[in-house]
Amino acid sequence: MSRTALRVCPLCEATCGLSLTIEGGRVTGARGDAEDVFSKGFICPKGAAFGALDADPDRLRTPLVREDGRLREAGWEEAFDRVAAGLRPTVERYGPDAVGVVLGNPNVHTMAGALYPPLLLGALRTRSLFTASTVDQMPKHVAAGLLFGDAHAIAVPDLDRTDHLLLIGANPLESNGSLCTAPDFPGRLKALRARGGRLTVVDPRRTRTARLADRHVAIRPGADALLLAAMARTLFAEDLVDLAGLAPHVEGVGELRAALADFTPESVAAACDVEADVIRALARELAAAPTAAVYARIGSCTVPHGTLASWLVDVLNILTGNLDRPGGALFPLAATARTPRRAGPGHGFQLGRWHSRVRRLPEAKGELPLAALAEEIDTATGEGEPIRALIVVAANPVLSAPDGDRLDKALASLDFMVSVDPYLNETSRHAHVVLPPPPPSQSPHHDFVFNAFAVRNQVRYNRAALPLEPGRMAETEILARLTLAATGMHGADPGSVDALVVEQTLAKAVRDPDSAVYGRDPGELAGLLSGDRGPERRLDLMLRLGPYGDGFGARPDGLTLAALLARPHGIDFGPLRPRLPGPLKTRSGKVELLPGPLAADLPRLRAARDERPAGLVLVGRRHLRSNNSWMHNVPALTGGSNRCTLHLHPEDADRLGVRDGAQVRVKGAGGEVVAPAEVTDAVRPGVVSLPHGWGHGRPGTRLGHAATTPGVNVNQLLDGSLLDPLSGNAVLNGIPVEVSAVPPR
Repeated sequence: MSRTALRVCPLCEATCGLSLTIEGGRVTGARGDAEDVFSKGFICPKGAAFGALDADPDRLRTPLVREDGRLREAGWEEAFDRVAAGLRPTVERYGPDAVGVVLGNPNVHTMAGALYPPLLLGALRTRSLFTASTVDQMPKHVAAGLLFGDAHAIAVPDLDRTDHLLLIGANPLESNGSLCTAPDFPGRLKALRARGGRLTVVDPRRTRTARLADRHVAIRPGADALLLAAMARTLFAEDLVDLAGLAPHVEGVGELRAALADFTPESVAAACDVEADVIRALARELAAAPTAAVYARIGSCTVPHGTLASWLVDVLNILTGNLDRPGGALFPLAATARTPRRAGPGHGFQLGRWHSRVRRLPEAKGELPLAALAEEIDTATGEGEPIRALIVVAANPVLSAPDGDRLDKALASLDFMVSVDPYLNETSRHAHVVLPPPPPSQSPHHDFVFNAFAVRNQVRYNRAALPLEPGRMAETEILARLTLAATGMHGADPGSVDALVVEQTLAKAVRDPDSAVYGRDPGELAGLLSGDRGPERRLDLMLRLGPYGDGFGARPDGLTLAALLARPHGIDFGPLRPRLPGPLKTRSGKVELLPGPLAADLPRLRAARDERPAGLVLVGRRHLRSNNSWMHNVPALTGGSNRCTLHLHPEDADRLGVRDGAQVRVKGAGGEVVAPAEVTDAVRPGVVSLPHGWGHGRPGTRLGHAATTPGVNVNQLLDGSLLDPLSGNAVLNGIPVEVSAVPPR
């Protein structure tokens, strides 16, 4: 007897609605939910493989603990006893910073990952936090923080209404979008062109997205900020700046004009390898369009000037009057966001409130660069104690951070490590305790993070499609217990974590004159919450206090958990709307167009105009069926074109004597790898490309399918020394490398 269950896909940022087929207590099929208010039936290969990933036989089913150097199965009580015994003595002897925390990409794809790590960090009080953000999007957070006063105030392109879309370093036909949650991104781009709009793609690779474009500009890797600065300068020089309704909310236009005056198209053309006339045309087309949006992603973030590039994206949207207007770039409003406060000056955004111990690298958004993790463990010199214990939640930095070999050795030297992970991967194999969460079918789901970047305001929630199997523990309970064990409260009721959050949140809300519950009794309000357990009660709390919520009865037609459960395909709140000045939290209460840290970094960008790579440079790539390192163990998502090969242009292949399919050696500052060559004109001359997330098969891992085609770790070519100085983001693109043919045996 089969049944169906609805579930929002947790496998990438598109958050497509799925209809799962359940037979015999397992997921046997997945298709797009045609009635989903956001995705309307769209599905990609990852969503279609939901059942295979959910039932992966290599998923851990019970905790593991290390004994005599080997991991063995254990019960949950023993595992958490070990966690408490391993973490608390470290904190008490060496201080909280001696315990590091690493949060990986999958954290933002689960309810538990959104709700509990902030509590863990707040209670632990460690400054040794490292996340996937600093090998990905941290430059965008820093740019948003400096411009708008809030590192999470990220404007997304209004894909469904724009007339002109400029994509830089983004390949949403493969990635499904990032920091821009948009189911069926390909269909939205095709609809843009069908209604007479224009799509321009700037990318050193002729990606699937670039092949769809009206104009493809094959820029030299790493030169994005120079191109954008010259475009902004063109807008000033040709009197094309028009802030329209933004003018009352923006300061620093004159200062910006002066700061960019010498970034002429001619001065940057050689460094970008883009003709000056093309740069001017890009600026003119942007200004001439009735509505337009500039959107840039990982290709422009993971470069030496990633924060400047991210800033200049918003600068172009502002100078053309396209920020915060329909068809331009707007700020989403998620159902669990705080109700918008009254406009006015805020606390602003600060960088470098503390620094890493060894290289004195500044924090950004409370995080230290992931590229510094190994040295913070294995280097005794510097102020304070090295990291002696590590909490790793859904992360595999041995593959995702620069110089994984060094980190691999550093992890082996830790006094204690606990990993929350469903797999024994290249990182979790070093743990003293492994706590495996259940498969996604056995977990509830709400997208706290991605709804804040969605191209349409909506909300969806799914309870677990299947009950927890015997012996499993909910991920929410795992992280609640981990928080208690790490902070000296081991053995307390894990439900007390949620109860405390509810109590503290309501106590604050009733004291806020702008809150719908101002002056009410918090105990009475807590009694009105619904939900079958703590996490659901917290979701109900956030929905009720959120921008669409009922305010605990103050707005009778407002949103509650019960109302959401009654609408299993979700609730649509309509297209994005202008919100300024609401999102602004700068000290001036305005968009600060030329913040001091960005102005101070412009001389470094000026110097880059004279830089030219002497040889080949490396860029990354991804595949539609792959999501970083954690999906290579699913046979349905590997093989075919999803292979770990080095793309190189035919001209470079001829010069190097490399034939298609032959083995080539790639050397970088951090090491070398050998991979098969794939000769293709999809990369421009002078550029080679390796995908990220590969390099499986180290001893002690249990990723049976991934080990059959391990590939190579592209991040091993990096030594971790190259960082964007403002954000601490690792430089992963535009890296100088040497490529040579491997002589046949």
